[in-house]
Amino acid sequence: MLLEEFFDTVPKAAVAFSGGVDSAFLLWAAKRYGCRIHAYYVKTAFQPEFELKDARRITDELGIPMTVIQVDILSVPEAAANGPRRCYYCKRALFSTLWERARKDGYEILLDGTNASDDAGDRPGMQALSELEVRSPLRECGMTKDEVRRRSREAGLFTWDKPAYACLATRIPTGTEITAEDLRRTEQAEEILDRIGFRDFRVRLFGSGARLQVTEEQLALAVEKRTEIVQELSPLFPAVLLDLQARRASD
Repeated sequence: MLLEEFFDTVPKAAVAFSGGVDSAFLLWAAKRYGCRIHAYYVKTAFQPEFELKDARRITDELGIPMTVIQVDILSVPEAAANGPRRCYYCKRALFSTLWERARKDGYEILLDGTNASDDAGDRPGMQALSELEVRSPLRECGMTKDEVRRRSREAGLFTWDKPAYACLATRIPTGTEITAEDLRRTEQAEEILDRIGFRDFRVRLFGSGARLQVTEEQLALAVEKRTEIVQELSPLFPAVLLDLQARRASD
């Protein structure tokens, strides 16, 4: 099935919008193919501020209405406990709240940006989406991540080459309780590395310190900027470590 055919059968829908590559393209495609859509951005402590800025920018550029829903995700015990199924409980809570608001606004179909490259067997959160009957047009139409990026570039979307960005909760080791303070430190550290010039990286909690993961292409930059990195991050973490196992781009 083509996206055009999908939206022929879905004339009106709510879209769970993250500000990332996939959901941005989904918004563009929905509007392009005549679907009356409304974007919903769920803001929690797990999302960094730049994602909301990107979400506002793309909806403004596309002329699509967006509603921001605030959720205290750390009040969900199973999400804050950070067990192996954290993502399931998080998605279940967020999409339940989103569904409630979307239905109140008159929408009976809820879409998300999961694509055909996403491995359903390795993502507990996708179980929650299935249980809540959230539809994923990109996945249903067989669109891979590479195709989404290619078509996003052709459509002129600034998100076409945006690095994949897993939520801040993934920076905390599984089994370690997630706190607002650890999320704040991690977000600040990643803002600093972005400002220094890094791209497609992670700052992960490692004991009381931070472990930096950068791509092969940027390992040399990490060594070159070592003094600046330590100076900038030392107020946040007592120890800053560089992982010499290069991070694969967009993992």
